[in-house]
Amino acid sequence: MRKVQSPQAFGKVAVAMGGLAAEREISLLSGRAVLTALKAQGVDAVALDIKNISLIELKEMAVDRVFNVMHGRGGEDGQLQGALELLAIPYTGSGILGSALGMDKLRTKACWMGLGMPTPKWMVLKNAKDIELCATALGFPLMVKPALEGSSIGMAKANNPEQLHEAYTKASKFNCDVMAEQWVEGEEYTVAILAGQPLPVIRLETPNDFYDYEAKYELNTTQYHCPCGLDVETEKALQDLSLKAFNQLGAEGWGRVDLMLDKSGAPQLLEINTVPGMTDHSLVPMAAKQAGINFNELVWTILETSFEQAAG
Repeated sequence: MRKVQSPQAFGKVAVAMGGLAAEREISLLSGRAVLTALKAQGVDAVALDIKNISLIELKEMAVDRVFNVMHGRGGEDGQLQGALELLAIPYTGSGILGSALGMDKLRTKACWMGLGMPTPKWMVLKNAKDIELCATALGFPLMVKPALEGSSIGMAKANNPEQLHEAYTKASKFNCDVMAEQWVEGEEYTVAILAGQPLPVIRLETPNDFYDYEAKYELNTTQYHCPCGLDVETEKALQDLSLKAFNQLGAEGWGRVDLMLDKSGAPQLLEINTVPGMTDHSLVPMAAKQAGINFNELVWTILETSFEQAAG
């Protein structure tokens, strides 16, 4: 049931996409898909590639709200949200706090740990000494991640000290903290959140070591299982855990929670995405389709969250 019945009620909508982050090209694909879906439903929507735009220029566009599909730093970390708040322009998705926490994998995990929520053990790597300590404290294999990148950019599996050093060197080039996380053996799942409700769980299956950038965007061998194959009670438990993990970080509107079930069947939270991919074959649209929500309806529902953000 739509909360907003008329496309005119949204006013002029800018679809924020692109930016300068490593996920720029993916964001452009998401933005074009969203823009097409909005226009097809009669919404007065325009593209906004936030590459080198000032607050004054943004204000002069005289838009009534922003549909944010700008992935990564600049668009998903609270920066764009803060600018829009200053200009009193409503926008979709999470606010400043939820965006900033959700983008930072280290702070995400620290929050979850403080709340007693399940997440793999980790360490921050700052130098060669930390690499030695990490190998001793966490053992192998390990997952190495830049704390402020998405789409699995810069991530690598390390099976020994040499690979750990190599992975750290690679991840440190992204100008942010680097973390090493205990490797989890098990199946990977993702839970989309839409307007405060979890969507059907998707199980991810790839021949790669993990669901990396190549598996996400370049290979045809990645399989997406939705229905996910879990029994009703287990799927409900993952949905409830994911919604709690999402809400506890202050995330709002829509997004995605990634997690795994280890070999014992225990859940392990990995990270959240507050501005996930939005092409017609991305994970959130896939889960929405399983719930009976087509891409146009999904985009409309996400745009409706801009009214809630304005009210908040």
